[in-house]
Amino acid sequence: MPPLSRARRILGGPYRVLERLPRLSLAQQLVLLAVLPAALATVGAIVVLTRQHLANVTELMRASGQTVALQVATLAQTPLNQMDRRALQRTAVAGTSQPHVQQVQIRTDDGEILANAETADRLRTEGLRVLSPVLGEDGKRAGEVMVEISLDAVADARKAVYFNVLLVLGASLAGVGLAGWWAARRISAPIRRLGEAVDLLGAGENPSVQVAGTAEVRRLQSGFNQAASALAESRRMLQSRIGDATAELARKNEQLELASQAKTRLLAAASHDLRQPLHALTLFSDGLANGETDPVRLTRIGHIRECVDSLDRLFSELLNLSQLDAGVLQPRWSDFPLDRLFDEISRNFRPVAEQQGLRLVARKTDAWVRCDYVMLSRILNNLVSNSLRHTTEGGVLVGARRRGRAIRIDVWDTGVGIAAEHQERVFEEFFQVDPQRTQGMARGMGLGLSTVQRLAALLNTRVELRSIPGKGTGVRLLVRAAEPIAAGAPIEQPISLPAALDVPANLEGVRVLVIDDERTILEGLQVVLASWGAQVMAAQTRAEALALADAWDAPPEVVLSDLLLQGGDNGLDLLSALERHPRGIGEDTARLLVTGETKPDRLREVAQAGIMVLYKPVSPRALRQAIATQLATVRSASI
Repeated sequence: MPPLSRARRILGGPYRVLERLPRLSLAQQLVLLAVLPAALATVGAIVVLTRQHLANVTELMRASGQTVALQVATLAQTPLNQMDRRALQRTAVAGTSQPHVQQVQIRTDDGEILANAETADRLRTEGLRVLSPVLGEDGKRAGEVMVEISLDAVADARKAVYFNVLLVLGASLAGVGLAGWWAARRISAPIRRLGEAVDLLGAGENPSVQVAGTAEVRRLQSGFNQAASALAESRRMLQSRIGDATAELARKNEQLELASQAKTRLLAAASHDLRQPLHALTLFSDGLANGETDPVRLTRIGHIRECVDSLDRLFSELLNLSQLDAGVLQPRWSDFPLDRLFDEISRNFRPVAEQQGLRLVARKTDAWVRCDYVMLSRILNNLVSNSLRHTTEGGVLVGARRRGRAIRIDVWDTGVGIAAEHQERVFEEFFQVDPQRTQGMARGMGLGLSTVQRLAALLNTRVELRSIPGKGTGVRLLVRAAEPIAAGAPIEQPISLPAALDVPANLEGVRVLVIDDERTILEGLQVVLASWGAQVMAAQTRAEALALADAWDAPPEVVLSDLLLQGGDNGLDLLSALERHPRGIGEDTARLLVTGETKPDRLREVAQAGIMVLYKPVSPRALRQAIATQLATVRSASI
């Protein structure tokens, strides 16, 4: 057994008392240290003295018994020689009359009791027996006398001693305790006040203590006052520096916010100004293709459309970023089979992958998820597009696995990979690891993964990225699992314009009012709509549109207006003016807004209007389908 454990076992209770000493206050410990030694010393001394006193009393009673026995033996010598029993009895009775004697016996040498006398007037108690020989005439032992002495005196002495001991012990402990308490108070009071000052110092105040007491305590108090003063001065300097740093940080944040707003305004202005001619170019390229049979010209028109599509993708990234900044995108939760989305991704990107000599695999899955179909589609489209752009050989794999109550969606590629120092930054806006290494697809602006991250935040999830340079990249996200809907039950169809583009749109004879302040766009829309068989009316301003309303025989079935018009006017106000016109449009007129605006406040304004919006540049196919969709909605509502 270790020495410490053996000591603990031997000491037992005292050791446990010593262990609890740190829990006591300083004054309590000082009083205990004063009282405990005094109590131990007093008790030890009293025990020794008491034992000696009781031993002396006992010896005194023994000596008294010896005296009585000797007297009785002397008186019984002659009667014993004569065997006079009566005389011996009288002698024994006379012996019991002595103090503290309880019994006297006179016996022969062979043990025969010749006389026996006991006290009858007092209670018998424990006694001390003393023997004394009786000599015969020849000087030889003839018998003996037994005298029993009562020990009541010893018991009385013991009680008296115990009472006195308790009295003296209590008085001494009380005196020592009071003295110790007084001394402890004098010693602990300055330390207690010093502790209270330390608490105030910790609370941020500037306390000081009075210098008083012993030399050691005064030195401690003086040191505390000096330290408190130095700490208060340091705190004042630190608060001053914190204030300066806070003001500088606020100024930097203000500059950063101004720079961010300027960036947003610059992107929005540049995007709007560039979308206008791009939109016109889209319309005119479609007009050129209508009726054209020359293969050379069709090839050139195809190249023009490819350039337009590339620019459209760049502007779409800016639009997505602006919509997220504006907060107009909110999830529309629905339950749908994940395989439907995988099929859509496969249809959209397999031709692109094959053109680059890559494989695109979207594994079949029976999992259902509860999510926003459009947002999840945009996330996966961005991920797959990014993977194809940075993969030179191999391919891209899209799959899903169940993880508890969630579904984990993975997009893996065998591309160039991302170095560890860039894996955090790829989710930043406009960051591109190496824009020169993109393959096959048009180069982006570095907004795809940033948009993915922010869309994932709206869906209450996050995107995780793992990449090994030279081997590939994997991106995963978790979405909530859903229970499959039984076959035949209605499934909520997500709103997705590209999914509806295959629906035929007949615009033969449809009256369309087109409003745009750009003459080139207006002419392009007239060419495209007229080629579809529509009856087109065009206006550049509010005045021209209201003048057309004064003259037309019947209101248009569709109003297609730009959002921003000349003189600060906008399409929303113009639509309201046409609704108020006596011969204006009514509830049976389909309304569409076309805009190249990406400012967050404008996007919020458009979202609150509840009117279908198309963002420039709009492909003729998407424009035709949007018109047909709005016409079908209005006509079904009027039935």
